[in-house]
Amino acid sequence: MHIRRAVTADAEELCRVLNEIIRIGGTTAIETPLSPAEFADWFIDGELALVCHVAEHDQMLVGFQSLSLYGDPPAGYADIATFARVNPKIPGVGSALFPATRTAAEELGFEFINATIRADNVSGLAYYTKMGFEDYDRLIQVPLLDGTPVDRIKKRYRLRATGQATGPA
Repeated sequence: MHIRRAVTADAEELCRVLNEIIRIGGTTAIETPLSPAEFADWFIDGELALVCHVAEHDQMLVGFQSLSLYGDPPAGYADIATFARVNPKIPGVGSALFPATRTAAEELGFEFINATIRADNVSGLAYYTKMGFEDYDRLIQVPLLDGTPVDRIKKRYRLRATGQATGPA
């Protein structure tokens, strides 16, 4: 698997990956499909987007991970989002992406990476725990578009001032 920085030209394919996840439902707080232009603005080159990496496998984009300032995180925090292609599912996409994202967060001078995960997203919670994120807050009963209340678990990954992360690689 090859990891590289995303470019605006990746937006169309990555948007298809994300929109399939949105259509399936149950794992992302994003509930409305995005256009490629919206995708690029949110994740690649918009005002609040910091960095986005893609994973390529067999000449196909199989996932992406971004850092941003969406949601007005506290000083010293960047927000992370991770998405992997559902079909075909390629194991290890998130694990392959995280070292590049962690390095980017360190280079940008952040103290923490924040992940806010739906409480019903069992695989997402397990992934971030595996990467070394620790729970630090919970948003109670945040309504989905249809009104269904779902808690959000806030996890953070501490970055050392020396540029080395404290969690497992």
